[in-house]
Amino acid sequence: MRTNIIRHENMMVSYDEVNGWAVIEVDGEVDAHTAPMIREGVIKLLDEGHRHFVLDLGFVTFMDSMGLGMIVAITKRVREREGALRFASVPSRVLRLFELSGLRGSYEFHASTAEATGSAPLPGSLAHWPNAPAD
Repeated sequence: MRTNIIRHENMMVSYDEVNGWAVIEVDGEVDAHTAPMIREGVIKLLDEGHRHFVLDLGFVTFMDSMGLGMIVAITKRVREREGALRFASVPSRVLRLFELSGLRGSYEFHASTAEATGSAPLPGSLAHWPNAPAD
């Protein structure tokens, strides 16, 4: 059952639990005004015991560097709890931010939420963050 955790005039965030993952769907703009709200929403889920997250960005209409900073902050918190973080349905314009920042290789990106949640989370999968593990 999808639960709304944030409602803002330019953005809405909800989450659902699938196969051991807290799937967070962001709908709208991720910027200086909304990024802190998303960070706090994820921290609240962490405090409730969730450790493994899929961030579904398929409905993100805009993301700036503040959004990327929020993702880095979330990653640090999830890593502290030996959790996992994956991304699903990332629009090409948002994926470009990851590429320009040099973080593209540091995360798992999946075409859909179903694909991202298809396998169970691996605790400690962020151990090598922000560098991609050696192949």
